[in-house]
Amino acid sequence: RLRALPPSLPPSLRQPWGFPAREFLRKKLIGKEVCFTVEYKTPQGREYGMVYLGKDTSGENIAESLVAEGLASRREGIRANNPEQSRLAELEEQARSAKKGLWSEGTGSHTVRDLKYSLENPRHFVDSLHQKPVNAIIEHVRDGSVVRALLLPDYYLVTVMLSGIKCPTFKREADAEVPEPFAAEAKFFTESRLLQRDVQIVLESCHNQNILGTILHPNGNITELLLKEGFARCVDWSIAVYTRGADKLRAAERFAKERKLRIWRDYVAPTANLDQKDKQFVAKVMQVLNADAIVVKLNSGDYKTIHLSSIRPPRLEGDSAQDKNRKLRPLYDIPYMFEAREFLRKKLIGKKVNVSVDYIRPASSATETVPAFSERTCATVSIGGINIAEALVSKGLATVLRYRQDDDQRSAHYDELLAAEARAIKNGKGLHSKKEVPIHRVADISGDTQKAKQFLPFLQRAGRSEAVVEYVFSGSRLKLFLPKETCLITFLLAGEPGPAPRRALDGTGHSCFGTGHSWFGMEHSLHWHGNIPCIGTGTFPSLAWDIPGLAWNIPCIGMGTFPALAQEHSLNGTGTFLVWHGTFLCPHPCPQVWSHYEETPVEEVVPVLEEKERTANYKPVFVTEITDDLHFYVQDVETGAQLEKLMENMRAEVGAHPPVEGSFAPRRGDFCIAKFVDGEWYRARVEKVESGGKVHIFYIDYGNKETLPPTRLAPLPPAFSPRVLPPQATEYTFAFIQVPQD
Repeated sequence: RLRALPPSLPPSLRQPWGFPAREFLRKKLIGKEVCFTVEYKTPQGREYGMVYLGKDTSGENIAESLVAEGLASRREGIRANNPEQSRLAELEEQARSAKKGLWSEGTGSHTVRDLKYSLENPRHFVDSLHQKPVNAIIEHVRDGSVVRALLLPDYYLVTVMLSGIKCPTFKREADAEVPEPFAAEAKFFTESRLLQRDVQIVLESCHNQNILGTILHPNGNITELLLKEGFARCVDWSIAVYTRGADKLRAAERFAKERKLRIWRDYVAPTANLDQKDKQFVAKVMQVLNADAIVVKLNSGDYKTIHLSSIRPPRLEGDSAQDKNRKLRPLYDIPYMFEAREFLRKKLIGKKVNVSVDYIRPASSATETVPAFSERTCATVSIGGINIAEALVSKGLATVLRYRQDDDQRSAHYDELLAAEARAIKNGKGLHSKKEVPIHRVADISGDTQKAKQFLPFLQRAGRSEAVVEYVFSGSRLKLFLPKETCLITFLLAGEPGPAPRRALDGTGHSCFGTGHSWFGMEHSLHWHGNIPCIGTGTFPSLAWDIPGLAWNIPCIGMGTFPALAQEHSLNGTGTFLVWHGTFLCPHPCPQVWSHYEETPVEEVVPVLEEKERTANYKPVFVTEITDDLHFYVQDVETGAQLEKLMENMRAEVGAHPPVEGSFAPRRGDFCIAKFVDGEWYRARVEKVESGGKVHIFYIDYGNKETLPPTRLAPLPPAFSPRVLPPQATEYTFAFIQVPQD
């Protein structure tokens, strides 16, 4: 008779030594092959017999082992001439004599478990474990992905849902439980591997009082096995908390899908309708439409609108979204839309990015609540190895779209987006912040002549004003946003009207170039940030500005003209000369506006230039370091002997009087000596001190940089300071060239 009662009984009814007896059987029998014999059967149908460890009755008798360990007693009232009973009586007497188990001294109350069936604060309990593995025993399997576990050593009995997956379940109906397809098979798959087994559980999160975790078994990860065998599918709402890498779960699910295993038996893979060259390409960002869409210029010269995959830009919520009579300016009126646009503008405008198309969203027709949408190309855009969508989400400037489980049209980095959103929510970033939303009160004076004239004196007194190009009407007519003045203005480039767009044909013969003129303006100014001076107001409700470089560029490619009147408004003679010079040079190399130009014959004047011989002063140097941006450091060969002598004397002094480890407290700008990887000391300067005990230093005689712990630094002896011998590493850069940013 086993000394154990169901665990649901209160502690007062649990018998001592019941749990040790259960553990003895569990560790000896679970997962092992056994043989059993039936001794007799009761009228109620209950069978009694013997269990042997092994394939036949020659193996270990489990009943005898229990009695011998003092974990069970012999049942009374059975005939004494029964040989099995005689053997059990003998073993029981031996256990009594050895005071084992039940027969030990004391009441055995220390063997009664103090089970804890509920948690007052599950989230606090999970957070207190810091995602460290906890020893546990799986007590019950509800379905393939939900188990009941006993956490050791504190005996918490908790229900754990496997993070990131969901198996078919059993639906409860009035008379019975109806299993979904493959629910029973998934449950047996988990039971046969985990039930009553010793495992480790990583408790990862808590969702609606449900504990999410990963079960680790010496033979493998049950979460990945269920996916790989087609017994489970990935779920987006919990995969973000999976600590073993969501990409492994997606790969396991993809493995089952490709082989159409079990729940994926009817799976049909989406067909790819894009060539590889159209699926992945490099393009230059020309415009930021909003927080999730950009316009890029392809290598072919075509322009293409790209939407960031699987994210949603900020939008109005509550009563503001229902107010149809309100004139909405999304960029400034929707909270965090301006911040999101600015993030993309500063990161992307004018830069080359890598575009990887994830899916194409087909066009949709309008409904009563949803407007019509044209076909959208949704892609992952990255620059410098950074996923722009993930960066937006991590800063709380966008949210992640939720999909149906059977919808495969999503970002290839969807799990990273979910993880980034979880971090943003936890840290209260952007849209998830509890602070008041930022308000942008922007005055639009672009269409009001009177307001433009009133505003002009303030801009003229300010001199150069900071501005961002918001819209390009034509190559010379733009709309600007002035951050400091918080207003929108329309302005004209001084001295460069340019051809009108195609919609303003006037029969002059050159307005056909207005579209190209506008695209040129977009490419070289839209969303760019700069400082520009104000000249005055024009005929229209606009302001005339002189942007260094832009007015010169447009005539130089033959897209603009330069009226004589504009000379009076130019801010400097050099600018005027450049525009005039560009205008008269362009008819020859550039077609565009000047395709019908007839040159007036003029007398050729050959300028006489005074030649001045350039003298080069070369000196021998030794290159010691080359940086990633093509800057390089050199040592003067003439002072090389002085440096060698100084280093020799310094190392001799340090060897004679070794510095005390940890005595030097580095501060930014301090000179010190640092121990390099070769074990020698060199002169250095502290550039940055991090809180984690890392010090960024610059070797002043060689030009290289390194991050070291403070223990490898020491004060620089005064006899070897830069006053005695200046730093020998001199920085140089190549003239007239620039390293490409991409």
